[in-house]
This record gives sequence, structure tokens and C-alpha cells, in this order.
Amino acid sequence: MKIAFITNFCPHYRVKTFELLARRYDIDFYFFSAGDDWYYQQAHGARSGRFHHQYLRGVRVAGTRITPGLPAKLFRGGYDVYIKCINGRFALPVTYLAARLRRKPFVLWTGVWTRLQSPVHRMLFPLTRAIYRGADAVVVYGEHVRQYLVREGVNAGRVFVAPHAVDNEFYRRDVSPEERRALTGSLDLPPSAVCILYLGRLEPIKGLSFLIDAFARLDNSDAFLVLAGDGSAGPELRQQVERLGLSSRVRFAGYVPPESAPAFYAIASALVLPSVSMPTGKELWGLVVNEAMNQGVPVIATSAVGAAAGGLVRDGANGFIVPERDEGALAQAMDRLTGDSALRKTLSAGARAAVDEWSNERMVDGFGRAIDHVAG
Repeated sequence: MKIAFITNFCPHYRVKTFELLARRYDIDFYFFSAGDDWYYQQAHGARSGRFHHQYLRGVRVAGTRITPGLPAKLFRGGYDVYIKCINGRFALPVTYLAARLRRKPFVLWTGVWTRLQSPVHRMLFPLTRAIYRGADAVVVYGEHVRQYLVREGVNAGRVFVAPHAVDNEFYRRDVSPEERRALTGSLDLPPSAVCILYLGRLEPIKGLSFLIDAFARLDNSDAFLVLAGDGSAGPELRQQVERLGLSSRVRFAGYVPPESAPAFYAIASALVLPSVSMPTGKELWGLVVNEAMNQGVPVIATSAVGAAAGGLVRDGANGFIVPERDEGALAQAMDRLTGDSALRKTLSAGARAAVDEWSNERMVDGFGRAIDHVAG
């Protein structure tokens, strides 16, 4: 059985996933982007690995990436199964059409768990829903996505959960005391600091203005907020910190490469992902949650985060789930974690235990169930 897997690009957190898939199946990966997607920190770069793949040349026309070479690859490759991610206004319908014309199974992979409300998404939704319902199988990030698709009319028997994962071994690496001291020193954090960490893009969808307002409510003078990452909202967030008189307790760490992320998690007492709903959707998952939990970091996430809706973040077991855009609830959760070391220890153990279930092996097993289903 020969499989074509079409997705936008290979980020650092998908290398192991694709390598595991390639060990199990005769599979060709076709990437139609170069890692310049709006939701991705482009400094991370597009990656490759031990799997057969090709980055296809393309051009952007009216915001849509066109890859002229993709149709020939799909029609002439002799594929028995086509797997396609939800992204790509050109690549998605082309792949679906190729599968239908060749009378081969089409498998959709998606993490979208709500209707998107931008004008373009609303216009294209009838086509998207037709692909949802017409797919021979759908692979999803978590149970929350499965429930959404069933509400949109997809047969539940054709939906397969592939738990959204990272390379747990990589993010669980031991961070030495020397490395921790070097990092806290570079951030100018005092030895008594209780570090609240955000790591990711500094963009409006991340809800960081609500996080800063919530942090301003904390009375714990040992609590420090570290915002690691860059993005378009950076200047506005810095102005907000200065306006609220928080400059002495908020650190902007700048861009953090994936290889340096474990050290940031190792010095954190809590990770906060305060994402909010936008017309372009909700946080599909938030893999920083998986990453941080591998270092035993409790997570505070809003209800707009896929990792919370999908069951990785469990309120009171490995972190807290709070309503989006609610500074009071966010401040209360941070106050509980920063002021109670015993609670942090309990939630830390819960975080490590929970993320074990979100592994690349289980993710690939989910794809395998979908492939077995469509292959009969």
C-alpha cells in the first residue's frame, strides 16, 4: 500500500511523527509551504528527517499558495491512500479531487474544533463541510474535534483520534542546575523568584494582554512573569507592562529556539496559555502544554485552548482551566500556584503522568487506525 501525505511543511515538532509513520508505511510526504505560515514562528524553520519527502515550489496568488507541481505528483504517483491536512485552499481541494477521480480513499487530518468566522472562512465553509462529510476517514487532534465534526454531520465511525503529541523524550531531558542558573541569571531573576512562563508567539490570539492585567493583580512579590517569544504584539505588550508599573517583575526573553525551550520550562513554576477566540478560530491545541508538562510544569490554560478542551489539561489534576478573557479567574489561578508549593508539587506529578498518554507512538497509532479503516 502506497500513501501520499500532503501537508504544508514539517515543523520541528513533527519530525519524529513523520519518521514513525515512514517506518510503518510506504509513504511520500509532499510539503506545499516553506514554513512561512502565519501561525508559525518562522525562525524555527521548516525541517526534514528520515522520511521520503519533497518541498514543492509555489507562488502566492491573492493570499493562496499555488503549487503547480502537486496535481501531477498526486495523479501519477500510483497512490492507494491520500492523507491531507486541513490547511491549503489550493492543496486541499486538489488532493480531494485526485482521490475522488482515482477512486482512492481520502483521509483528512484536522485540529479545527469550531466554525471559523472570518469572511473567507464563512464563504468557503460549505466546501469545507462537504470535504468533512465526504472524507473516507478523518484523523483529529483530540476528542473535542471529534465531537465538533459529529455535530457537523460527519459519521462518528469515520473519525479517529490521534493524540496531538511532541517528542516527549526531547522535552523531558534533564536540565542541569548550571543551565538553570545560567538562564535565571540571563533573565535577571532573583533566587527566590517564582517564575510564571508564557512561551510562544506574541500575537493577539494568545490573549497576553489579559495575562499581563491578571499578573498585575498578584500580591506575591516573588512572582515574576517571563514572556518568551516574539511577534507583532510585542511593542504594545511592553507599553502595557510599563503603564502598569510591572517592569521590575516582567521579563521579555525574546525568541527562544526549540532546543532551548526545555531550560525555560525547567525554571518555571507554571506555564500559562491565555489564548482567546478570534474570527480565525481558537487555539487548535497549544503544543507548549505538552512540552512544559514533560518538565513537570503545571499549566494554566483558558477554555479556548485545544489542549484544555481535548483533555490534556485537567483542572485541579495537572493545572487549571479558566474562562477566556477573564483576568480575575486567571489571577486567582496564578495566585494559587505561586503561593502554594505543595500544590505545585502535586500538579507537577499530574502533569508528567498525563503527558505520557500523549506520545508520538499513540499519535501514529491513530493514523494507523484510520488507514486500516479506509484500506479495508
